[in-house]
Amino acid sequence: MDNTELKLDQIIQGNCIEVLESFPAASVDMVFADPPYNLQLQRELWRPNRTKVNGVNDTWDHFESFAEYDAFTHDWLSACRRVLKETGTLWVIGTYHNIFRVGAIIQNLGFWVINDIVWIKTNPMPNFRGVRFTNAHETLIWAQKKKGAHYTFNHRSMKALNDDLQMRSDWLLPLCNGSERIKIDGVKAHPTQKPEALLYRVISASTNPGDVVLDPFFGSGTTGVVAKRLHRHWIGIETSFEYIQIAGERIQSTSGSAYSDEIFSQNNPKTTRRIPFGRLLESNLLKPGQTLYLEGKDEPTAVILANGHLCCGSIVGSIHKVATTLHNAPSNGWQCWYYLDEETGQRLVIDHLRNKLQLQDKI
Repeated sequence: MDNTELKLDQIIQGNCIEVLESFPAASVDMVFADPPYNLQLQRELWRPNRTKVNGVNDTWDHFESFAEYDAFTHDWLSACRRVLKETGTLWVIGTYHNIFRVGAIIQNLGFWVINDIVWIKTNPMPNFRGVRFTNAHETLIWAQKKKGAHYTFNHRSMKALNDDLQMRSDWLLPLCNGSERIKIDGVKAHPTQKPEALLYRVISASTNPGDVVLDPFFGSGTTGVVAKRLHRHWIGIETSFEYIQIAGERIQSTSGSAYSDEIFSQNNPKTTRRIPFGRLLESNLLKPGQTLYLEGKDEPTAVILANGHLCCGSIVGSIHKVATTLHNAPSNGWQCWYYLDEETGQRLVIDHLRNKLQLQDKI
């Protein structure tokens, strides 16, 4: 569906279940939902110094029964599922109060759960009454709309964010505090404002520049702030006019980067078409009989055969196999072999030629 039919980069006031009825089907790439938790608070909470803890006591978090909450959850999840693309994914965050009920409904509606993520809070609020363990985490469910469909997961980007180690499903991040926490007259503007670091991971992991991110419970606007910074489109739905004002001012003051989308591209191997070495021969970028130089070697060490294999003495095989044999260790041939550039006389890595073909394919 053409994205021009959507009101992109805007906050829409209203009940998300009703608002989403006006959206075209299969028009959104990702949903991030931070719904009411149905905390079922029975009494006020006080710190040891007798100061009151400002918990969540807003009317939007009050439900008469589990049945009422389940019906509400079913309806908003159904509405989100309709507007999600076949390749789209859903993120929902919650606590022990609601996430298990939400998870069951997600599965009943036909979503396929990909991961559950545990956000471990490095600075959780203590349990002042001392009657249970301190609640130090929240759970995110990540699900795809259709089992087996292609979906975006920028694995390499997540690995890069984690010091080149595969990112795990336990995320250690602090609560929203300091200058990031929005306050009005010294009081939190929104009781459950999520940290931007959390949304940075979610959006970076499962969308690409230009994708549309929907937040049906927009609140203080963290989703919109991070989406804008990462060159994603966003749509927020919120019932509270007060929260809409807060979110709108916050997003307005957020500078969108002037850099091109390429800076924010995740270079996902699932979305970048594979280029076989033989394409370099077919495109006349390299020629049969041409010699290649192994990284760190002065003399030509291999000859290109017409079928795309390399020959180095008695060793014949792919660019990867021959490099691995010579290095006596697993090797990426694209990074190991160099050719002699006729124009400059310099030795350049053959990955340079692969990148040239990938850019041509995008034009």
